[in-house]
Amino acid sequence: MAERHYFDTLIPDGPRVLSRPMAQTQSVALGLMVNTGSRDEAPEQAGIAHALEHMLFKGTAKLSVDQLSQQLDLLGGTANAFTSRERTCFHIRVLHEDWPQALAILMDMLLEPALPEDEWQREREVIFSEMAMVDDSPDEWAFERHMGALFPDHALGSPTLGSHDTLNSFDHTTLRGFLEQRYRPPRLQVMAAGRIDHQQLVDAVAARRWPDGGEQPPRVAATMRCGQRTLLPREIEQAHIFASFPGIAAASAERPQSWLANQMLGGGMSSLLFREVREKRGLAYSVGSHLSTYQQQGMWSISCGTEPALMGDCLRVIEQALADYRERIDPEALQRAKRQMEVQLRMAMDSVDGQMLALGARFNEEEIIDPLEWSRRIRATTAEEVAAWVERHLSQPAAWSFCAPREALDKLPEPTL
Repeated sequence: MAERHYFDTLIPDGPRVLSRPMAQTQSVALGLMVNTGSRDEAPEQAGIAHALEHMLFKGTAKLSVDQLSQQLDLLGGTANAFTSRERTCFHIRVLHEDWPQALAILMDMLLEPALPEDEWQREREVIFSEMAMVDDSPDEWAFERHMGALFPDHALGSPTLGSHDTLNSFDHTTLRGFLEQRYRPPRLQVMAAGRIDHQQLVDAVAARRWPDGGEQPPRVAATMRCGQRTLLPREIEQAHIFASFPGIAAASAERPQSWLANQMLGGGMSSLLFREVREKRGLAYSVGSHLSTYQQQGMWSISCGTEPALMGDCLRVIEQALADYRERIDPEALQRAKRQMEVQLRMAMDSVDGQMLALGARFNEEEIIDPLEWSRRIRATTAEEVAAWVERHLSQPAAWSFCAPREALDKLPEPTL
């Protein structure tokens, strides 16, 4: 068995601590990742995880909001956070000698946040501006509604930002209640990559008192609604097409087949969709495919941006490419895809941020697989295995969404897949 490329320690009555040593680096990336995202919110809580992402930077029991900002700037690195449908993460990258101070600040933010009401009243307006920014980006706006059509009865289909109504209903008490319920072990991992000693990291985390978050209830699986067409009328200059098929869960053993299938379909300039839609016919500037994976399921999606008058032509070319795809998996294309995937995996190993975030996979599986092992598995995957995976997933009906002016939507032919 290959030597494990990371260290993994579960602190009794505390979080799991994971580290990836990278001795030649000058920096350390630290992250506090919570196994909570927008899918875990009740309808009346929509947007609360993202709201907390903002509010944990608004001071602690020890530091005012200005003092916290100054301390983070004084470290000279980068501090940020993100909220996804299944995770929330607070992270920072600093010089290796500064990691104890950076970790202490991150833990204070999570364990002793100030959550002042006056700051929430101001920060809510900032999030409203963020919502407006999404509304002004037609592709983001349309994709959020595509997700809503895929998962109409589940929080996976709801926007991560929430709504004006839900955000207006929150106050500091609401925010603190959600944090104390969900942002605690066993939903919490402390992660680090770079020039750091694992035992010193464990000792620093174990020295803090970690309130118990209680049993983590299992997530309710979402039902993906396929075989439908969603029309999104909007007066825009570029139309947007989305198509999604059922994909794979985050810890699926079929990851090598899915990665290679996606790479050949729409993952690069030599991919089938890029060649057929853009290079041969000039129908679109952007076209590609991507995999979205969640704990219990996933989706395989195609996106395309084109002129409204060319939407029908794009649709037919995409459908024909999908119909022909199984027969287009030739040895040369497969070898290119394998090389592309290996390059991506190995180059990512140089990034302390990327390696730290990759440790988040521990929420999904008992053992995180080394990127070099993934490269080996990818090289061992055959064309027949990829073709069989494609056959299973493209044989299911797709969910389509089209965003364009109403007159263009009225002329759009029905999808056949």
